[in-house]
Formats: sequence, structure tokens, C-alpha cells
Amino acid sequence: MTTERMSPAGPQTTVLTGANVVLPTGTVRGGRLIVDGTRFAGSAPEGAPTVDLSDHWVVPGFVDMHNHGGGGASFTSGTVEEILQGVRTHRVHGTTTLVASTVTGDMDGLAQRAGLLSELAEQGDIAGVHFEGPFISPCRKGAHSEKLLRDPDPAEVRKLIDAARGQARMVTLATELPGGIDSVRLLVEHGVIAAIGHTDATYEQTVEAIDAGATVATHLFNAMPVLGHRTPGPIAALLEDERVTVELINDGVHLHPASLQLAFHHAGGGRVAFITDAMDAAGFGDGRYMLGPLEVEVADGVARLVEGGSIAGSTLTLDRAFRRAVTVDRLPVEDVVAAISANPARQLGLYDRVGSLEPGKDADLVVLDSGFELRGVMRRGEWLVEPQIG
Repeated sequence: MTTERMSPAGPQTTVLTGANVVLPTGTVRGGRLIVDGTRFAGSAPEGAPTVDLSDHWVVPGFVDMHNHGGGGASFTSGTVEEILQGVRTHRVHGTTTLVASTVTGDMDGLAQRAGLLSELAEQGDIAGVHFEGPFISPCRKGAHSEKLLRDPDPAEVRKLIDAARGQARMVTLATELPGGIDSVRLLVEHGVIAAIGHTDATYEQTVEAIDAGATVATHLFNAMPVLGHRTPGPIAALLEDERVTVELINDGVHLHPASLQLAFHHAGGGRVAFITDAMDAAGFGDGRYMLGPLEVEVADGVARLVEGGSIAGSTLTLDRAFRRAVTVDRLPVEDVVAAISANPARQLGLYDRVGSLEPGKDADLVVLDSGFELRGVMRRGEWLVEPQIG
């Protein structure tokens, strides 16, 4: 069996055959997928080159809506070249669409960072900007600098949106804080996702925020009150409401497997989005790193603050999250594909371009072997990782 490398010189039609192809309607065994230039197509000319992917899976390219860095680079503080290195690191692990997340900092610094990231978004290197902090609760700050936290004043939220020049995709808020609900409404008015996270909200306060327009739970279960039988808190409100997409970090560290199963049981396959919440060490290795102004120690792949020991993001890549979901959590492949591609693409407003293997969409795909190890990555019709089969 051989592979044909996509030609960077111009459009070329290539037919991928023999794989288990996961489509929105289900899995086609021994399926056929046509790549025409940078997009998927419904037909191919006679004699088009083929790639035999028998005994493999072909799934849509992964979409990560919450990612702080990788490859040794931080999206919050890195240079343009360092940011691009981080993006490339995640791409070769299957993430063909990535939103760059910031961490809490001073407002002027965040606005400046938003301007830099917006340029990369305009060039198509990233899919937009996610602001995680500074509008979060000091009670649930996690790996954010408490001295830089502030209440979500709508005027300051607007400052960050404006700085991102139309590329702001999401802002994580503790919506129970003063100005929180008004900030949710402001975000909705400007077409930006209001995400509830790093919050100490009650059940009732969370319902109010959802009714105001919040549609995402930032890394559900983490950095929020636990689910109680008399005080159900935000977790119950976020799981039960069909308007909300819940982010999950499936690295075996942030969540007990039973919590993941609980989320899938209540939210269903259509409302879960796998994220990495990755920091610099993803795809790079153990050592000392900076997450914003805070020092992080990564040991055995687990990132924790040097001072206090809080979990500080993850070193996860989405190919590992996929494999764990199927082989450890025993979730149906179709549900995992929805959680790692289609659902985040829909939430980000990008599903017309990415998130599924359909004619007319960007030719973004991941090839996995029978054990769900990554074997190939294609982005916009070009192999970033070319399958070596045979």
C-alpha cells in the first residue's frame, strides 16, 4: 500500500479508500473520501490517485476551542514564531483548528496580546481568541494570579473584544460577580461566546447566566463548586440545560472517568466538547514553565503551580484525548468525533467549514490505526503527517 503526497504546487484530486470513515450520519466501513485541492468533494475524475487506508479510521480534523500553548510556547506571552510553533505542535497531533487562549493578566497587556493574536487569526493560523480571565472568581482562581483578577465590568470586557478586532471567540467569566450578567449580554450582542467558568456561582445564579445567553461551561467540574445534593451548584445547571456545551479535559488527571461518563450521560454526545486546556509543555516535556506570571512545574506530564500546587492547565494533545475516550472510557467513536470536532466547530460558528467530512468543507482529517493511534493528519488538503502504510 502506498500514499500519494498532496502537491503544494496546486489543486489535486486524491481519493482515500478502504477506511472506516466517520460521517455525520454514521460510520461507513470501507468508505471512500475525495479530496479536491483544499476541500472535500463529492466526485473524482477517472484515474485520480488513491490512498489505501484499509484497517484505519478517517475522522474530521480536531477542533480545540480552549488551548494556551504547546511545543514549549505560550499563546499568552510568546513571540509570533513561538506561537506558530505551538500551533504546529498541536496540528501534528490532529488539531487542525485551534482557538488561542490567554490567561489572566493586566488589561493593557491582554489588549496588546489580543491584537497580536488577531493578526494570526486574520491570516488563518488560529481560529480566534479566547480570554480566560481576568473576570473570574478569586475563590476558584486555579492557575490564575489573584492580584490581577477583577470583576467583569462590561466596559472592560468590551475593551478586550475591541482589541481582538472581530477575532474574539469566547470569554470565560464568573458570572456571579458584579457586572457578570451584563457582561454576558454584551458578549452575546457582539457574537462572542460567554462561557461560565472559574466560578463560585450557585445553581440559581448559573441558571440566570444561561438565560442571559451563556452557552459554554469552561472545563466542567474543574474550578467550580462540587455537585451537592442540597446545593447542586453550577454543575447541575450546566449539565441539564440543552443550550450549553460543556468542555471536558480528558487526560486522566482533571477528571475521574465516572465524572466524564456523568457528563456524557446528561449532556449527551451533542453537547460535549473535548478541549486540551494545554499549556507550553504539551508535546514538549517536563520542566519549569511560566503560565502568565505564575511558575509551573511539569512532572510526569502533570502541570502544577510551584506555589500552592494547583493544577495548571494540561499537557494534553487531542489525539491522546481521542484514544483515551475510545479505549479507556469506552465511548462510541461517533460520540468522540462529535465531541472533538463537530460540537466545538458548531459552538464556534465554524461548522460550515470544519468539523465533519462533507463535500465543500476544508479537507481537514485525521487518520487513526485500529488501536486509535494517530497515523496521519491532513489540513486543507496537504499532509502534515503522511500515513506510512504497508
